[in-house]
Amino acid sequence: MRLHALQETAVRYFLEVVKSGSVKDAALKLNVAPSAVSRQVARLERELDTLLFERHARGMVPNAAGELLAAHAKRTQQDIERVASDIAGLRGLRSGHVRVVSTEGFAFDFLPTVIARFREQYQGIHFHLEAASLGDVSRRIRDGEADVGMTLSARPEPGIQVELRYPCPILAVMALGHPLATHPQLSLRQVVGYPLGLPPEGSSIKQLIDASCSRQGLQYVEVMSSNHASALVSFVAAGGGGIAFYGELSIPTLLKTGTLVAIPLKDREMHERHLEVVTLAGRSPPDAGRAFVRFLTEAIKAAA
Repeated sequence: MRLHALQETAVRYFLEVVKSGSVKDAALKLNVAPSAVSRQVARLERELDTLLFERHARGMVPNAAGELLAAHAKRTQQDIERVASDIAGLRGLRSGHVRVVSTEGFAFDFLPTVIARFREQYQGIHFHLEAASLGDVSRRIRDGEADVGMTLSARPEPGIQVELRYPCPILAVMALGHPLATHPQLSLRQVVGYPLGLPPEGSSIKQLIDASCSRQGLQYVEVMSSNHASALVSFVAAGGGGIAFYGELSIPTLLKTGTLVAIPLKDREMHERHLEVVTLAGRSPPDAGRAFVRFLTEAIKAAA
């Protein structure tokens, strides 16, 4: 193996193919000719003496060797960015870039607000916030695609450092004029008599509601399903008796407007969720990332 094959351009083109799933799409993102991308990938495969992709009619998927190289390249890229950020940190926390990944609920309202407040103190820090599925947050942290993650706990994840674990119970959210809006607490038995807006299969909310309804022999009418938090918020805010379900940190700004109410649910399954702030185990984030983790954990404790 000739290690000089792992040069910047070749690896950068290779990673874009991994991300895009095809040479053509990678070339568009890189603003180069598809032939240039193909040559760099072929050169890597030739000099590493192994194929890196499975070629299919609809695109390219990294094989085991490709996945190994991609993970290594992403970690190396993250290390370079961390060193650059640490060098900038020697001049004080005046510059830096923090990549945040979270489940969609937190990315909708809470995290953008926290980021804005953080930048009031550190205006030179830039952020990239991306929403991902529950199972994808940890993967992106492990693969070096993000510095800080905010997710909902399911089980311990290898290679993941939990910076904060905090209760995140599920609340019933409805319009202010809803017949149940004045109750201090509700049960699912009271709620399922109304039209429900729910996240899709695989979400923690849907799984826990289904488990609780199954345990109690309850049935509900799901009139709307969406993987976008904003869509379900708009659904219940429009009236018509609809109810959706969120953690309190998913829609704090909207709750302050007074048009919606969020009521605790007393069913035991509704209290089994915890949110987690996570980073890569064994590798501290850059200075800006570390400062944001501290700021974020304090914001969660203050808001919850």
